[in-house]
Amino acid sequence: MQPYRTVTGKVAPLDRANVDTDQIIPKQFLKRIERTGFGPFAFFDWRYNEDGTPNPDFVLNKPEYQGATVLVADRNFGCGSSREHAPWALEDMGFRTIIAPSYADIFYNNCFKNGMLPITLPEQTVKELIARAQERPGYTLTVDLENQTVNDEEGVVATFDVDDFRRHCLLDGLDDIGLTLKNEDRITQFERTRSELLPTAKEVAHV
Repeated sequence: MQPYRTVTGKVAPLDRANVDTDQIIPKQFLKRIERTGFGPFAFFDWRYNEDGTPNPDFVLNKPEYQGATVLVADRNFGCGSSREHAPWALEDMGFRTIIAPSYADIFYNNCFKNGMLPITLPEQTVKELIARAQERPGYTLTVDLENQTVNDEEGVVATFDVDDFRRHCLLDGLDDIGLTLKNEDRITQFERTRSELLPTAKEVAHV
């Protein structure tokens, strides 16, 4: 997993509340078995017209927001079903940072597990960021995870809190597998010294 330390990116404003995971990645695209390739289908029902052409009125289709890596949205982002495909799709679109006043708990947790940073800021601050992105094409934010600050070209916009464990994992690029592998030497040593009299996992499975 790629470490997240200080990230600067263009802001895309999604001025909608209660964006659910079925809108982020509709159910018909969940048949894919890979974790990649979901980006083209993200926000599918809003992003495309019925004939498959891009909807020019959808904010993420507008030229000024192409290449954005910071998504700012309204409250309760990621509500609905618990599909992990939602952060996969957002990451595949290029987003590493999401800023909103609140999130659905499962979506929030899934973001961290996939190397994305969901930042919670007061609703008034989020509305101000959305307004700035709408008024200033190319508006950028710099997120400093180590110091837990959000900055624009005018200075510090806000501070945020991330619990120490999640912050540590993102800074070091550690997912659940990475955390386990940090103890690989100890695991290997345990297996070497394990009593031969004890049953193996394979033997237990056959009991």
